[in-house]
Amino acid sequence: MLKRLILLVVLITLSSSVFAQRFNKQLSNSGARDSSFETSFLLNYQNSTSEDFDGGSALEIDSQAGWGLTIGWNWTAKWNLAYKFTMVKPGYSATIVPEDPEPPQTINYEMSKSTHQFNVTYNFRDKAFTPFIQAGAGVTTLDSNIMSRPPDIGCWWDPWWGYICFADWNTFKTTEFSYNLGLGLRWDINNLLFTRASYNREFVSVKSGSLNFDTATLEIGLVF
Repeated sequence: MLKRLILLVVLITLSSSVFAQRFNKQLSNSGARDSSFETSFLLNYQNSTSEDFDGGSALEIDSQAGWGLTIGWNWTAKWNLAYKFTMVKPGYSATIVPEDPEPPQTINYEMSKSTHQFNVTYNFRDKAFTPFIQAGAGVTTLDSNIMSRPPDIGCWWDPWWGYICFADWNTFKTTEFSYNLGLGLRWDINNLLFTRASYNREFVSVKSGSLNFDTATLEIGLVF
């Protein structure tokens, strides 16, 4: 998946350069971002985190690279509203302490973490190169990828393909409120292409505590 994203970033860069030569415009004037839409693909690196919960349970999540996308609107050259989606699949170690007198259980597996958030970004300058701060809120889904019950299996006869079977199962997962704070740098390369680098902290509320994720992100996108 990451290889495909890197290839897509390269293709976007090449195509935007061709368009920039065609239109022969530069995005260096003040207010050039005003009233424009933009979209970007991103690669991020999420640092490891751990948390101890009530009753002795604990969770350790490894560092892992992930990906995502954004789509936003610059209602002025300095203010931006955007939807952001991110996905990462880190390894984890969970220690579960049962309520009855049984020994603790330790699970080592790979989780899926996906986040949908709406962000507000303030660019300190209306020039092509500017620092920025951002804040946002939404929901984060943490999926253990461990089945919560035996799978449902169904089969039927197809006159062309013979017997066709499928399996469906549920996993232990939760979707919780989350918010983030971040800062970074933006560079509008030309009238079509921009890049951003940022560092964010995401706060995820869970039933018996909270999880904090520090993430470094690199984006490349198009303005239209």
